[in-house]
Amino acid sequence: MSRIRQFFAHLTARVTPSEQADAHAILPPSAQALFDAMPVADRRHALDVVAHLRRAGHHDPELLVAALLHDAAKGERMRLWHRVAGVLMAAMTPRLLTRLASADPESWRYPFHLYLHHAELSAVVALEAGCSPRSAALIRGAPDAADGGALSALRVADEAS
Repeated sequence: MSRIRQFFAHLTARVTPSEQADAHAILPPSAQALFDAMPVADRRHALDVVAHLRRAGHHDPELLVAALLHDAAKGERMRLWHRVAGVLMAAMTPRLLTRLASADPESWRYPFHLYLHHAELSAVVALEAGCSPRSAALIRGAPDAADGGALSALRVADEAS
């Protein structure tokens, strides 16, 4: 049911100027353009993840940065149909999804590579945009052992949003 809700949320996504300002207040100035370049649906989702984390009592600035940029690498190339196809293939035929994905940015199959590897790619662009190594590790899903609770909170908020 959450995937159906996510589908409709993607179609109707909006970000208000005050929400954009809130994201900018969280992000280092060098990473604000990265957030601004994300498709509106990804920015809306990221803001929802931040709101979920805050409601759960998480206010760690580096965790909130990770929440805002965890999908930053998906970009405009990954359309809604790629996302739907990726979810379906991941559930029913993961080997086909893996074979279909191409790391060649010129290929029509590149969005499936983004679907499979967006966490690592988002961590890289976050680092390049001046985010902390800790935020990047949370985005990547591979933080230090001491950050296991933060990663778990991020994953729960991501799934719920």
